[in-house]
Amino acid sequence: MHKQAREAFNQSFTEEKYQEFVTSMQHTFPGQLDFRVAETPVFVPKELITKIAQASGEIISTLLSPDFKEKTERAVPAGQNVPGENAHSSFLAIDFAICKDETGELIPQLIELQGFPSVFGYQSFLSESFKKYFHILDGFEYVLDGGSEAGYIEKLKKLILAGEDPEQVILLEIYPELQKTRIDFAVTEAMLGVKAVCYTKLIREGKKLFYEKDGRRIQVKRIYNRLIFDDLQNYPDLKTSYRFTDEVDVAWVGHPNWFFRISKFSMPFLKSRYVPETRFVSEYDGMFPADLENYVLKPLFSFAGSGVQLNIQESDLQSLKDPENYILQRKVKYEPVILAPDGLIKCEIRMMYGWEDNAAEPELLISLSRLSRGEMIGVRFNKDFTWVGGSAGFFEI
Repeated sequence: MHKQAREAFNQSFTEEKYQEFVTSMQHTFPGQLDFRVAETPVFVPKELITKIAQASGEIISTLLSPDFKEKTERAVPAGQNVPGENAHSSFLAIDFAICKDETGELIPQLIELQGFPSVFGYQSFLSESFKKYFHILDGFEYVLDGGSEAGYIEKLKKLILAGEDPEQVILLEIYPELQKTRIDFAVTEAMLGVKAVCYTKLIREGKKLFYEKDGRRIQVKRIYNRLIFDDLQNYPDLKTSYRFTDEVDVAWVGHPNWFFRISKFSMPFLKSRYVPETRFVSEYDGMFPADLENYVLKPLFSFAGSGVQLNIQESDLQSLKDPENYILQRKVKYEPVILAPDGLIKCEIRMMYGWEDNAAEPELLISLSRLSRGEMIGVRFNKDFTWVGGSAGFFEI
């Protein structure tokens, strides 16, 4: 998107250098990289940064409203409410499609938001790897407060550890060794000393949780949560000492309830030129837009793109048994803006925030970008393509 930065990068790019770049990450964390890394980062110009900042600020102001928790009580499904919810989410991720407005200017449009941690460790590792292997112009940074990698890691330690012994802080997942994002778990352990522990390995004694390491039983004081109920439901026959809805004496960093509250469920409450029109299907009372070809239907309680309908008819909406659990969202037209050697590519930028318990509002820490040539952003829409996949963002300062 930034002409000079793009030209400098593309001139420095070779396929051999890209292979060295990916191989270096695989060698640093053997067997952990399980998704495609795009050939290029995204270079974000100041003009677009200003709009992204404004869009994010407007979204956050809604999350800070006094009635937000009341409005989102229904977001937490029955039987999935976890005790110990804190006053606000510990994390916030806001996904923007890069589009053009009616004047031809680049503009962000909200695609998704989540009150759940993203790949905070991996994104720093990835960005530093880009800097080692490719030419990044001076004046572009991935740490969004203008600080250093070391300063970024210190902020993560403060947020996730909060002064506790790293051994007593765990990253919680179900079968972490099988997860696509497991490289982030490995980077997080290297950065912070926080070990990924499987849900099935936790031991509950009363309200205390433990796990075993090197023959020792270690009490868990804080949980950096990466587990969602959707994944647990893939294993209905699990017999475990601890159940996700048990009341236990731990502090949550990323409490599970916020995954539901700050999600697609929140989008109908957001009003901004940067947020496409979004309403619960139940709000239409059967009077649906005439131009349904310009809308997408999304189920509230399905994740990772599952159940999304791009081409909908009024009969699809009329037949919904629980229209209050679906949203109708005006489609966003991604603008191909990333210049690859063989043409232009669409992109999405995720702004990633940390939010300490005693902080008035979240702090922007880092970003993630995803590149696509397909109909949607996602692996199944981009098979066999190059210059697509997950990547980093470098912002003009």
